[in-house]
Amino acid sequence: MTDPAALNAQGLQALRAGNSAAAVALLARAAAADPASPLLWYNLATAHHASGATDAERGALDAALDIDPYFGHALLAKARLHEAAGDATAAIEHYQRLLAATPPDAAHGPGFAAGLAHARAQVAAVGAAMAARLEADLGPLLDAQRPEDTLRFQHCVEVGLGKRQVYNPQPLVLHYPYLPPEQFLPRAHFPWLAELEAATPIIRAELQALLDSGGEGFAPYVAYPAGAPVNQWAELNHSDKWSAQFLTQHGVPQDAVRARCPQTAAVLDSLPLFDCPGRGPVAFFSLLRPASHIPPHTGATNIRTIVHLPLIVPEGCAFRVGNETRPWREGEAFAFDDTIEHEAWNPTNALRAVLIIDCWNPHLTEIERELLRRYCATIDASSTSGALGLKGFGAG
Repeated sequence: MTDPAALNAQGLQALRAGNSAAAVALLARAAAADPASPLLWYNLATAHHASGATDAERGALDAALDIDPYFGHALLAKARLHEAAGDATAAIEHYQRLLAATPPDAAHGPGFAAGLAHARAQVAAVGAAMAARLEADLGPLLDAQRPEDTLRFQHCVEVGLGKRQVYNPQPLVLHYPYLPPEQFLPRAHFPWLAELEAATPIIRAELQALLDSGGEGFAPYVAYPAGAPVNQWAELNHSDKWSAQFLTQHGVPQDAVRARCPQTAAVLDSLPLFDCPGRGPVAFFSLLRPASHIPPHTGATNIRTIVHLPLIVPEGCAFRVGNETRPWREGEAFAFDDTIEHEAWNPTNALRAVLIIDCWNPHLTEIERELLRRYCATIDASSTSGALGLKGFGAG
């Protein structure tokens, strides 16, 4: 008989019956009949394992993985083989390959699921040991530096240890190449942040006056028309859970709101904001209602930087950009790249309020900014720019 499927079935039956020698013979014939099948080589490896033939098991697993390097069961068996032989380095390498090749949300049988759990535990143990060693070797040097001066290095270590994911910019409208993908940008790029922060009491008081008068003019920030795909915005679409009141929208001053917040308007007019006619600056009060969540999303373009000035922040609110989550602190402004995935939470029973503004990406030169102003003006003058999705930047 030369039918590989029939030989495989008979071999597995012999294996279940405890006759490993017959299983090896049958499964070897099956693999020889169909040498391009990684499953047949894996089954043969299983039979060799049952018979205690370690070298033959390794050879059959190598044959399976040569055909399909992402074959999870073969990767698990190979890792266990290395672990049993005391080769911790090779075992961890295969456990890591196994975890990388296996979708985290896929359903598995109990045996393979247990193998995955063991793989995770082994990889985590190695990572913890390496982290401890790095802390012992590098801790004194790191402790002697300012945290902001070593942040990138510490994130580098955490990425290497698998503790931190890497997020890349994903602009929805305009991608400017080769700008540094900084999640939270260093304050040194924005010397005027201190001026903005000093005005926090004034700005908060004018916002509070708007709220005390009934909050007229605040509207849902997310407002897709009927029939548009809302995706992750279904819960917030046309909802006041996340609402906004604009002082400047796409570069156009909102005179009625500015008249009610004259000192805030004066502060905004004194700052070097994103002066791109028809696109910016943008400045608005952003309200996040109690027990609300702004889901992960990305912004329109990396030619500008978004700045948050927290005004009313109940304890427990948080904001994530990429792989870093921070609390808002009232009166402490920060700048971030909104083309990197970000999200926000207000799990409290009180209102959260932030002033959101935009400015130029500090890595752009003045000639680049002028070219971008003219580029956007040309795009906006075209009757087809809307169809190309090139109009409007927004901010979040």
